[in-house]
Amino acid sequence: MRPLLTLPLLLLAGVAAAQPAVVGQPVVSAPVGQGRWTPERAQAWYAAQPWIVGANFLPSTAINQLEMFQADTWDPRTIDRELALARSTGMNTVRVYLHDLLWDQDRAGFIKRIDEFLSIAHRHGIRPVLVLFDSCWDPDPQLGPQRRPLPGVHNSGWVQSPGRRRLVDRTEHPRLLTYVRGVVGRFAKDDRILVWDVWNEPDNGGGGSYEALQLPDEKAMVAELLPRAFAAAREAGATQPLTSGVWTGGSWAPDSATLDEIHRIQLAQSDVISFHHYGWPEGFEERIAELRRYGRPVLCTEWLARGFGSTVDMILPIAKRERVAVINWGLVDGDSQTRFPWDSWERPYVTRDPAVWHHDLFRVDGTPYRRREIELFRELTGRGQGTPAASTRR
Repeated sequence: MRPLLTLPLLLLAGVAAAQPAVVGQPVVSAPVGQGRWTPERAQAWYAAQPWIVGANFLPSTAINQLEMFQADTWDPRTIDRELALARSTGMNTVRVYLHDLLWDQDRAGFIKRIDEFLSIAHRHGIRPVLVLFDSCWDPDPQLGPQRRPLPGVHNSGWVQSPGRRRLVDRTEHPRLLTYVRGVVGRFAKDDRILVWDVWNEPDNGGGGSYEALQLPDEKAMVAELLPRAFAAAREAGATQPLTSGVWTGGSWAPDSATLDEIHRIQLAQSDVISFHHYGWPEGFEERIAELRRYGRPVLCTEWLARGFGSTVDMILPIAKRERVAVINWGLVDGDSQTRFPWDSWERPYVTRDPAVWHHDLFRVDGTPYRRREIELFRELTGRGQGTPAASTRR
């Protein structure tokens, strides 16, 4: 989900509770919360899984995670149809974003819709990764009807969770942790869930038009709240592994001097290590080598930016060879408009499509953007050549 212009962020303060590693020394488990998995347990879990392949998923009829899960715009028919499309490629997971405001709005209904989503995914042989918090894009989320997509602009309606004002208000943190405990606790022993992704890109500055809107204390508050969110998920009894993916900066190796505070918390708290990579395949291989030094399974939870060298043809075979989990950004082109590249925030593609799609694999009617990509997914996952009925928009 990384915007083109986002720069690495330096965090303002340390967090004693997370016990970060000293720069230049290996990152070790921090004793926040209960029961971070040992490397041996994490590796045993991973060995029992098939090769994990999937896409970050938002139904084509939703502009953001609020529109996906609010009652008035809940669209199980489209979800069912598009998860069938995912399964036809051989995918066995999707990564899906939740939102703390949905818990505030109607916790019983929210839980019911998560459960229905998991049931739909289960019918298609898909075990989702569920994301609890996210620091990308609009920092002022609001419940209710969501705005319509900006013409020609990448991900123009995506919203952060929590919003910036709640993030910097410590009196709101207990409510946020209650949301984590409530959602994770309800599904803590549910085998339909593959992984909990505690916080997406926690050191992201917002991206698009939003970077200048960051409040002064946001970075420090993320560093304070992130380990508490991990602890809350563990206190809720999660039996699935927890993670938060590193995505920017220099080397992520255990002895790297470029690891910042957020990196250290993420790497010290995650049961399985995850990362994002939207660049050339040689960089993808370098990141895998760095992160394997932690002795834990490695999952790439965001990739695919064709114009930046991250293509199906180059990345997917490497992931198969290395048995690294891969979850590309985007399944079906829709209201998120992530076929447009990040620079569309400055130069919207109003009168033309990009020469090469940025993210996404399928058009709304269910036809592939590029048929060879889908064939490669099927070949490498062993799915075969079955093709589902074409999707039509409601």
